[in-house]
Amino acid sequence: MKVTFHQLEVFECVARRLSFTRAAEELGLSQPTVSTQVRQLSDEIGMPLFEQLGKTVYLTDAGKELLVAAQAVRSTWSDFEANIAGLQGLTRGTLKLACVTTAKYFAPELLGAFCERYPEVEVRLEIANRDTLFNRMRANLDDVYITSLPPEDIEVEDLPFQENALVVVASMRHPLSGRRDIDLASLAPERFILRENGSGTREIMENHFGQHGFVPRVRMEMGSNEAIKHAVAGGLGISVLSRYAIDANPAHDRLCILDVQGFPLYEKWHLVYPKGKRLSAVCRSFLGFLGNSLDPAAAAGGERKALPKKSQK
Repeated sequence: MKVTFHQLEVFECVARRLSFTRAAEELGLSQPTVSTQVRQLSDEIGMPLFEQLGKTVYLTDAGKELLVAAQAVRSTWSDFEANIAGLQGLTRGTLKLACVTTAKYFAPELLGAFCERYPEVEVRLEIANRDTLFNRMRANLDDVYITSLPPEDIEVEDLPFQENALVVVASMRHPLSGRRDIDLASLAPERFILRENGSGTREIMENHFGQHGFVPRVRMEMGSNEAIKHAVAGGLGISVLSRYAIDANPAHDRLCILDVQGFPLYEKWHLVYPKGKRLSAVCRSFLGFLGNSLDPAAAAGGERKALPKKSQK
C-alpha cells in the first residue's frame, strides 16, 4: 500500500471529529480536499472507511482499525521527533498531557509556566472523565496523565505531586453555613449531589464515608463540577468537591465550605504513565520542571513511597 502521513493525518482528524467539515476547518483545508484524501486512502486500502447515515458520519470496521494504526503512527513519529531533538540538545517537540476534568482548574497554569521556560515546545491538553482518560492510556495516546486516583487495572509509574483537598460545599443560605465542627450525623438528612460513578472525587469520598459508617442520601449525579456547583448554589443539596473546583472566594460561586469533621480530605494528584513507556525528551523535561512537587523516589524511577497526609481537623 502507498499511504502517506498526510492522508493518515487527514483521516485521523475526520475520524476524531466525525465530520468532514469540522476536520477541514481544523486542518485549514477545503472540504473537497479532505474528501479527496480520504477517498484516495480508502481506494488504496480497498475498503470504505466511513459510512454516512443522514447527516451523521460513522467509522466502518476498517476505519476503526485504521484509526488505531494512524494514532499509533502519529504517536511513534512524535516520540521520534522529540527524541531526536533531545539527542541534539534541544528542548522542542510536543508534550501530550491528558487530565481528568477537575485537574483542568490547574493543569493549564502548569503548562503555561512550563512553556515559558521552554517556548519551543508545543502542548496538547486533553480533558476527559476518568474512564475516558484510562481508555486513552490503554491506547497510548498521550505522554502523561493527571488523575486523582491511579488506575487499578493498568500497570503504571505513579508520581504523586501537589495536594488535592476535598471539601463539603453547600449553598450560602444553608442552615449549616457558619456552624463549626459539624459531625457526619448532622449530614444524614441532607441530599447529596455527586459526580458520576467512576469519578476519583466520588471514590475518595465514598471510601472516607464508608470508614465512618456514613451512607449519603444521593439526590442526583452529574458529570460536571460546574453543573454541581450551580445545583448546590440553587439549594438542591450539598456536595463534596475538590477545592480546585471552587473559586478562591466561595461566595463568588454562591457557595460556602462547611466545617465538617474529617474534612478537608487531603489526597494527592497523581501524574501517571504506563509502566515501561519510553518517555520523550520533552516529557522528561516536563517531569524535571515539576521537580520537588513530585515524589522523589517515583520521579527517580524507584518504588512509590507513601507521602504523609496532613493532619485532619
